Amino acid sequence: MATWNTRGLRGSTLEDMINYTNEQYRVKNLALIQKIPTPIKPITIEKESRHITLAYFDQKSTVDYIGAVQGIPVCFDAKECVAKTVPLQNIHVHQVDFMRQFEKQGGIAFILLYFSQMDEAYYLPLRDVILFWERGQRGGRKSFTYAEVDKTFRVKITGGAYIHYLEALQLDLISREGLET
Repeated sequence: MATWNTRGLRGSTLEDMINYTNEQYRVKNLALIQKIPTPIKPITIEKESRHITLAYFDQKSTVDYIGAVQGIPVCFDAKECVAKTVPLQNIHVHQVDFMRQFEKQGGIAFILLYFSQMDEAYYLPLRDVILFWERGQRGGRKSFTYAEVDKTFRVKITGGAYIHYLEALQLDLISREGLET
């Protein structure tokens, strides 16, 4: 069972950028994307402040974000890493299964990946995630590298807080049209 207070603020920089971006998209009427909170079970609560100081994850979460972009259902997970190697253990089987099912229902699923040391973000289409995932399942690498990420899907970061992933989503939609013909 995972403990809430030992995970620190892992991924919070990326989530802050995405949350800010999603609010801007909402205000500009471009998209409506919501952060999905991970259900927790409080164990210890400070009596004075009523703050939760120890909690356990109550159940497995699906993805970090879900919503719609101009009528297109989207879901995605945010992953932040320091190194140029992304361990597949950071992408859970239940997340991959959910994203696969989401796309079978006509939605678009992806991962927003942030390499913090380089201050670079990438949109990782589900098809790429599945390639890396299946390679690992077949006994291959249990990770993928910065070099393997499709640089076509680099996401602009402006103002240090705005991670403009809709441009990469549009490129993904265009590439999917090419795959269907």
